[in-house]
Amino acid sequence: TGETLWIYMSGFGNEFSSEDPRCPGALPEGQNSPQVCPYGLYAEQLSGSAFTCPRPANKRSWLYRILPSVKHKPFIAAPCGDLTENWNEVEPDPNQLRWLPFSIPTPTKKKVDFATGLHTICGAGDAKSRNGIGVHIYTCNASMVDMCFNNSDGDFLIVPQQGEILITTEFGKMLVEPNEICVIQQGMRFSVDVFGATRGYILEVYGAHFELPDLGPIGGNGLANPRDFQCPVAWYEDRHVAAGYTIINKYQGKLFACQQDFSPFNVVAWHGNYTPYKYNLTNFMVINLAFYFPLQPPAWPALELPLLFALGNCMSEFMGLIKGHYEAKEEGFQPGGASLHSIMTPHGPDVDCFEKNSRAELKPERVAEGTMAFMFESSFSMAVTKWGLQTCQTLDKNYYQCWEDLCSHFDPSWKPSKQ
Repeated sequence: TGETLWIYMSGFGNEFSSEDPRCPGALPEGQNSPQVCPYGLYAEQLSGSAFTCPRPANKRSWLYRILPSVKHKPFIAAPCGDLTENWNEVEPDPNQLRWLPFSIPTPTKKKVDFATGLHTICGAGDAKSRNGIGVHIYTCNASMVDMCFNNSDGDFLIVPQQGEILITTEFGKMLVEPNEICVIQQGMRFSVDVFGATRGYILEVYGAHFELPDLGPIGGNGLANPRDFQCPVAWYEDRHVAAGYTIINKYQGKLFACQQDFSPFNVVAWHGNYTPYKYNLTNFMVINLAFYFPLQPPAWPALELPLLFALGNCMSEFMGLIKGHYEAKEEGFQPGGASLHSIMTPHGPDVDCFEKNSRAELKPERVAEGTMAFMFESSFSMAVTKWGLQTCQTLDKNYYQCWEDLCSHFDPSWKPSKQ
C-alpha cells in the first residue's frame, strides 16, 4: 500500500457528505435530485431501510455517479464454490467443534481472490425471508481485477486475521488491517485488493443491520464509542473497461454475475447515513474511562471472578482468534482457526486452565497479553456445512479430549474456614 495516507470520516450512523476534491461542488445544494446534477452526474438513492420507516431507523444515501448502476447486462447464474445457504447438507452435530487454522491456497498452484475464496462454515435461517445469519471464512492470495461483489442478501461484517485488505467501495476506499473490523452493508458494491496470503472471518446478517448496544447502567460512555467508527471519503474512477467489468451478486443464497463496460466505482460525491465503515478493536472500552478492553481483553485486572463452565447456554457461540494465545485453551485454539459451541452444549476452559487458575493467588495480573479473540454470538441454532465438517479438512477431531482429564475435587468432609 506504500505511503498512501488514508482519510476517513468519524462516527457511527452519522449523516455524512463527501465529494472527490477533483470535482468541487459535485454535491447538489438544497436538493437531492435536481433536474440536472452538477458535472452532468446521475443521482441515485441507495436504501438500507423502508422509505417510510421512522426517521431514527431510516437508512439511505444519495450517490452522484458518472453512469447509473442500472446500466449492465442481465445477471446469469455463476458458480457458488463453497458459499452456501443449504443448512441441511449433513446431519446436525451438537458436539463441541474446533478448527485448526484454515488453509490459504498457494498462488503458484492456484490464484484465488476474495470472491472465489469464500467458504461457508455454519449458519441458520433464510435470506429470502430475511431472517438468519451465515458465518464464512475467506482465504485468498490475489486481488479482484475488474470485478466487484454485491450482497443483496444482507450485511457483511469482515474480520481480517492475516493480511491487510484494501476495500474499494462506491463510497471510497478503506484499508482494513488485522485487529480491525469493517462492515459492508447490503447492496453496496465492493472490490478487495490483497498483498499476499490473506485470511479472515465474515459474519453475514440477513434481516437487520448492525447496531451499537445500549449502555444501560454503565452510563453514557464505554464499550464501542461511536466516534471511533470510520467511513471512507468519496473517490471515483472514470474508467472504461472494454474487456468487461464483472459484478458478482449474492442473491437468495446463490451467486450471479453480470457484465458492464465501466467501473462501478464512479461515484463523484455522496451524502447520507447508509455507508460502509470500519472500527479498530483496540478502541473498545469496557466501562467509562477505566480500562481498554477488546472483544476478548488482552489485559484483565484480577478480581475474584469465578472460573465458569458455560453449561446449558441458550446461544450459539462461534469464536475465532486473530492473534496471540487464548487463555482458556492456550494450546489448541490457534490464530486463523475457530470453534463452535452450539446451543446447550457444555463447554469451558480446558483442564490445564482450570487447574492453574483454581490454585493461583488472587492478585492483580495481566493475562492474554498480545491476544485478540472475537465471538459471533447468536440465538440461532447454527448448522455446520459439509465444507466445515469435511471438505476443509481442518476440523480437530480430538477437541473433546481437552476436558477428559478433569477430575472430581469433591470432599464430603469439607468445612468452611473460620474468618
